[in-house]
Amino acid sequence: MSGKIVPKNLAKGVDFCGVNKHYYIVRSDLGCYMRSTSFHRGEGIEVFSLHPSCRGGDHYLAFTDDQFYIIKGDQYRHVSNLTTGADAIIYPLHPYCRGGDHYLSSFDYFYIIYQDRGVYRKTSNLCDDAEGIEYPMHPNCSDGLYYFGIDDYYCLVKPHEEWGIQYVRSTSLNTDDTSETFSFHPSVIPFLPGGLGISNGSAYGEWSCIDTISNDSETPIEWKKRVTKKIGYEKEKVSSIENNWKVCPTCSSETGGLSCLIAKCQFSLTTEYGGSGVNTEKETWKEATEIEETIAVTLQPHRKIYVWSFQLGLGREPVLHCRDTKISDKADPPTGIPLPSARY
Repeated sequence: MSGKIVPKNLAKGVDFCGVNKHYYIVRSDLGCYMRSTSFHRGEGIEVFSLHPSCRGGDHYLAFTDDQFYIIKGDQYRHVSNLTTGADAIIYPLHPYCRGGDHYLSSFDYFYIIYQDRGVYRKTSNLCDDAEGIEYPMHPNCSDGLYYFGIDDYYCLVKPHEEWGIQYVRSTSLNTDDTSETFSFHPSVIPFLPGGLGISNGSAYGEWSCIDTISNDSETPIEWKKRVTKKIGYEKEKVSSIENNWKVCPTCSSETGGLSCLIAKCQFSLTTEYGGSGVNTEKETWKEATEIEETIAVTLQPHRKIYVWSFQLGLGREPVLHCRDTKISDKADPPTGIPLPSARY
């Protein structure tokens, strides 16, 4: 398995959090979140819609099963449910609790990680910084892409290594205590930002030759021909990622198909994270169908023309057949990507 997931500092609205019984991955960019009883075993995976008032947060953390904190700027929003946004109360962050790179909760405390400084702050209250104190981070805990906590453990998602995507569970952030390393279950990986490129293969874009027209005569020919091309989304190539997921109906209806939304996001990522760096919003994301186009050309004697269609794929599988068609007199495919650049 190769590839990289997008780190938190580049993934707006994406975060991990957890409590004793559940682990969460929040994908504000997709408008939903995943809940699982085990990232390692891939058990109890459910995907829920994220309430509009709970989207766009800088950080997400869970204190108990019914206490979630959404940090945005210098404030945080406390809610009892991420789907309904119920019982919302907004508090200011204490000045000493602002500007963290990561936030988590564990052992009935909150922890703010300042990665660049190599320290973390422990407090029992984000609003008044009660019992606030700073500690140096141990080097083994300083390279997390994401951090989250459960009742009596700290967890950090490690950069991709030879063993794939993993997270470390530890009882201390500032000592070299005994820690455990777990791999993410294959069912969880596609939901991570950049994960679809890991599970299905990195994105590619290419011009595919869909027809060739030849003139073997001695005179020019006015040629008109109907060419068949595919356009749309090869849903079955990606939808299998949901096989172990229980997706709430609201989430599916809002996104027009969760796997479709994840694929769009994957194509928008840079090549470093398995994407193509393109915006596909204006492409046809309905089930792929064949359409006909009429090609009218003047073909010179003993010449050929080639009809090309642009497609995006993952690994070796074409996933999205785009609208763009080109005609050329060369057997080599056209150069350039006919889609606008994406801003992830």
